[in-house]
Amino acid sequence: MKLCCSSPMVPGSTLTEKAEKLRTWGYDGIAVFQPYEDWNDDVRAELGDLESRTGVRPVEFVLMNDTYGNAMSGDRELRGECRAMYRETAAVCAEFGMVTEIEFQYGPQIPLPLFDPFQQLTDQQEAEFLEFYRDVLDIVAGSAGRILLEPINRYESRYLNRILDNARLVDAVAHPNAGLLPDTFHMSLEESDLGAALRLAGDRIRQVHLGDSNRLLPGHGLLDWPVIFGALREVGYEGYVNLECSTEGDPSLSLPASATFLRELIQG
Repeated sequence: MKLCCSSPMVPGSTLTEKAEKLRTWGYDGIAVFQPYEDWNDDVRAELGDLESRTGVRPVEFVLMNDTYGNAMSGDRELRGECRAMYRETAAVCAEFGMVTEIEFQYGPQIPLPLFDPFQQLTDQQEAEFLEFYRDVLDIVAGSAGRILLEPINRYESRYLNRILDNARLVDAVAHPNAGLLPDTFHMSLEESDLGAALRLAGDRIRQVHLGDSNRLLPGHGLLDWPVIFGALREVGYEGYVNLECSTEGDPSLSLPASATFLRELIQG
């Protein structure tokens, strides 16, 4: 396994500055969460040769704005804008061999689904979501790009909260560029046994997001990290594990320390 860190966690005004810092702090890759309003040809060119200039590989790419998470919205205009952004994201992933993620919905749920967990999609909702998933997968077909499903906790999505439900949809599309992106923070809210859930995900895993039970850096919450990394080793996962959480203060201190902690876990 190799170490990756999300771009918003790293200080710097450009992707190059962020990647150079990550290299010195012990990271192999960067996950680029790019504001859509700042996306342009110059940033695309910087992304394209980032690894050759810095030694840090861009492995994950997400375009983001206020429409993000609304691919299945009942508002036709909002849904269209979100899907157009997702399709552009997919095209970038196809060009540069990166992964991205999609969800049925993403954003604060009001009212909170406190007492009705694991709500299931209707047959129509599932059919429409699978149609959209296949549409985005077609963009990366034949490339090294991947479109992944990320299980999201119930407070940010009413559906597809668990590994089990997302794995079933990945199997349904049966596409070589599909897969799962488990996020340990979301899993801590929805899974009763994180190790068992990761073993169920198995070889569908194509990327992993790391955050402790409180969405702080690994080791600063309640999660059993040796169990998590033991399960990843057990299923043969050799890809990137990406920090997507709080840096807890000065990242020039916390991120190098996290890299040391994570490398010890990787080695077992």
